[in-house]
Amino acid sequence: MKPSLKYGLIVIVLIGLLGSAAAYLFLKDNSPEAVSLDAASDSVAGSDTSETSSGSAKEVEIAGKWAVDSDAGEFTFDSATGSFAGFRITEELAQIGTTEAVGRTGDVQGTMTIDGSTVTEATFTIDMTTLSSNDSRRNGKIQGALQTDQFPTASFTLTEPIDLGPDATAGGDLTVNAIGNMTIHGQTQPVTLPLQAKLVGSTIIVVGSLDVTFADYGVEVPTAPIVISVQDHGPIEFQLLFARA
Repeated sequence: MKPSLKYGLIVIVLIGLLGSAAAYLFLKDNSPEAVSLDAASDSVAGSDTSETSSGSAKEVEIAGKWAVDSDAGEFTFDSATGSFAGFRITEELAQIGTTEAVGRTGDVQGTMTIDGSTVTEATFTIDMTTLSSNDSRRNGKIQGALQTDQFPTASFTLTEPIDLGPDATAGGDLTVNAIGNMTIHGQTQPVTLPLQAKLVGSTIIVVGSLDVTFADYGVEVPTAPIVISVQDHGPIEFQLLFARA
């Protein structure tokens, strides 16, 4: 083999290895942590200087109307301390292996009404056009799969009341189910959302996650040359901070 050809092959191999390494570092294990009531509570407690956040007040009146507070905390993939919603999908990438694709948006609006310690009404809307991924190269595929030009929002509407129980006003951790209708990609399905909630100072925190099958909402998982396979289901997740409306 001629030296020039030999060196040329070495360069090509090195470029290929470097490219694979770069893709690995960029895509592998860089997904944010899943939603957590403890993490959200710690974040809110650290920023809330109200009397109730210090524990000096045992109970707080929660009856009334509450709205998602878009000004509380912040939303980034590295530090999502505010309200957001999104999804997780497991995918298999060529030369990289199993990764987790995560999409999120901080553009969430919604309200809930509490009568005594019972949530009687709740509606939430998510702006899907601002949904982005932990890898920007996925963003176009995500928007295309969800057809956000035709279906720019997703929503959830409560259809049955939620009894929060006696711990709701005392700052205890709550675990409840929210029964309602979820609309994604213009298609509506009845769902039961497992929720965790907590009153921290003057803020009600709600987090939840539910595994959904994308075909149930008419969504085809996106493909790409590097993608060997993508699961046809995955959890949607949300972290919502409520302030009095």
